Amino acid sequence: MALTTSSSAGFRPDRLPTGLYVVGLMGIFFGQRILEVGRPSTVVTGVGALLLLAAIAARLVRAKTRPENDRGPERVLAGLYALGTVAVLLYFINSDLTFSLTGRTLEQRAPRLSGILSALFPALMLAGTLPVMFVEMALSTMARSPLVDGKRVRAALLSGLGISFALVFTFAISYVASERDVKADLSYFRTARAGESTHKIVQALDKPVEIHLFFPPANEVREEVDSYFSEISRDSKFLKVSHYDFALHPARARELGVSGNGIIVIARDALREQIPLPLQLEAARSALKVLDQDVNRRLLGVTRKARIAYFTQGHEERGSDAASDTDRRDTIRVLRSLLTDQGFEPRELGLAQGLGTDVPADATLVLIIGPRKPLSTEESAALVRYIDRKGRLFIALDPEGGQSLPDLLAPLSLKYTPVTLANDKFFGRRTYQNADRINILTSSYSSHASVSTLSKPGTRAALILVGAGYLEKSEKGAVGIVNVDFTVHAEGSTWNDVNGNFEHDPTTEIRNAYELAAAVSKRNASALMPEDEARAVVLADSDAITDQLMAYAGNHYLALDAVRWLGGEERISGAISNEEDVPVAHTRKQDLAWFYSSILLAPAAIVGAGFFMTRRRRKRKTPPQDTTAARGSP
Repeated sequence: MALTTSSSAGFRPDRLPTGLYVVGLMGIFFGQRILEVGRPSTVVTGVGALLLLAAIAARLVRAKTRPENDRGPERVLAGLYALGTVAVLLYFINSDLTFSLTGRTLEQRAPRLSGILSALFPALMLAGTLPVMFVEMALSTMARSPLVDGKRVRAALLSGLGISFALVFTFAISYVASERDVKADLSYFRTARAGESTHKIVQALDKPVEIHLFFPPANEVREEVDSYFSEISRDSKFLKVSHYDFALHPARARELGVSGNGIIVIARDALREQIPLPLQLEAARSALKVLDQDVNRRLLGVTRKARIAYFTQGHEERGSDAASDTDRRDTIRVLRSLLTDQGFEPRELGLAQGLGTDVPADATLVLIIGPRKPLSTEESAALVRYIDRKGRLFIALDPEGGQSLPDLLAPLSLKYTPVTLANDKFFGRRTYQNADRINILTSSYSSHASVSTLSKPGTRAALILVGAGYLEKSEKGAVGIVNVDFTVHAEGSTWNDVNGNFEHDPTTEIRNAYELAAAVSKRNASALMPEDEARAVVLADSDAITDQLMAYAGNHYLALDAVRWLGGEERISGAISNEEDVPVAHTRKQDLAWFYSSILLAPAAIVGAGFFMTRRRRKRKTPPQDTTAARGSP
């Protein structure tokens, strides 16, 4: 059955046989699957079978009437019809028709053969039907053409058969997997490996810490957990890992407060922390992706003394909830959770808690986040005294709040200017208006310990600040040895938007690498050790540590490193491993762009590319026509 390109007096595709073939298949389907058993069903089925035979006969007759070199496509279609008819015949052999003729079904007489035919007839049906559509489409492009491109017909036939075979293979694999109850999850999964911070915590251990793993033997989750703890156990001789099975070690389980398998117990002296995990790997995947985060938090819980972090209140600061009914600012719940993970107990501190007199003696850290009202003279004096006795302070201000806290920043050799910064080159788009220019981006950091994690990835961990002011150094009011390190710098194209029009005015506004954050250490001349110094981190924008922006890695690590440095734990600063999928967030305009691109632009591009390639191929492959034969000359 050679499919060669040959001359023709004018090719006209005949779609009637294919129509008979399709109608015949539909008739058999309706007769066998839709209509109830009886005379109508038999009649419709019989008519469908006759139409199949008529389609084959029509193709064979047309093949004989065509020129010798143009009979190939007709024979191909006749063969495909015949293949579909054979599939129908196999269906009838394996149907109730066999029972009507012999009194026994094929499944009763030959169950293996019946199973083979049940799988074979749909495969043959697909291979005998889908390629017909492709061949007909190829022939329709050659209507009224003096030439029949056999290569195009061959390519269409092979494409249809290839897709049919691929579908058959897919169905077969799915059927076998379902019968054998085999499942494969091809989504991304990996147990979080120990991050830099966790390794440093283990390396800094000075007392034994015991890890008790309660899992049954030959458990997949246990294997993942073993791999994680085997890695960090090599960092310190003080870390010991033990394995237990709840059913075999009930006494040890009661002693550790374990009620079943799937529990990780981290213990040091009388302190114990537990991490529960499902015993099935599929159910435990989400927990294993954040295993390093959980272990890091539990290790800090058993190796660090209880510490208290006070949040000032009474000045419309940011908190877990809005400061007032008219306050629409984002909250700092994530920051409070971060402090809890680092072993701090968050508490409130205001005039009612004695801030007007003094900062409580048990305060490890005091945070002033986005105040919109000034501190009283007594409160500022209490905080200054707290600094003088080696206190730790975290201050984040906002230009829109209008508070620069001069009485508190002056002893730290700092000055805050509440003028909003803007940038027309490095900024985050939200509304696609010029107002977005105050959403400045920066990845310019110093090498200070309070930004140690941020400075390593560089541009991959950009910091986002929304409406930031800027800091300057001031020698007025400072007493003692004060070291100021500006840790975060704006890009050099940033300007102070004095008139608030989001446009740079060269006459009154200056482009500069403004200072956005500072780490301050203050000590007396007699203080020699780092733990004898006061520390403060001052941030020129409190939005940077709110819930919405803390979702970004740069902002999260800014807060985390600052808290660790203020707590004297800069030696354990570092990244925490997390294998969770990061959600992709789009604005409404971005969603519309993706929607119209997917339903209009992408299909149009594919159609255009196909049209262009087809035209080129047609021009390259079409031989010059014999104009003499076209005019009928001898």
